[in-house]
Amino acid sequence: MTIAQVSKKYSLTHDTLRYYERAGLIPAVPRKNGIRDYDEESCRWIEFVKCMRLAGIPIEVINDYVALVGQGDSTAQARLNLLVNQRKVLQAKLADMQQTLQRLDTKISYYTDLQQSQSDK
Repeated sequence: MTIAQVSKKYSLTHDTLRYYERAGLIPAVPRKNGIRDYDEESCRWIEFVKCMRLAGIPIEVINDYVALVGQGDSTAQARLNLLVNQRKVLQAKLADMQQTLQRLDTKISYYTDLQQSQSDK
């Protein structure tokens, strides 16, 4: 797939895709005649990185994970540890977001009730 096709498929800019590769967030993309030719593996990496970034996983952590994958099976435990740690971080963020959501719901309910009582007068 061309960079234009991948950009459209994943709703990412060309610059973002180039950055992912340059920063080591995805392994080097194969090239044909010097032009990026994204294969299935490249696309799986893009999906992974996009998912992790949407969850707020830091670029440095993703980069570390990709580097470990590149080192082979001997790094499986290190990769597992990295992913488990990020899961814990994400769970804590999710709990914080749930608290914030509850607080917002309380405020919305307050103002909704306030508006309703004012319109009843």
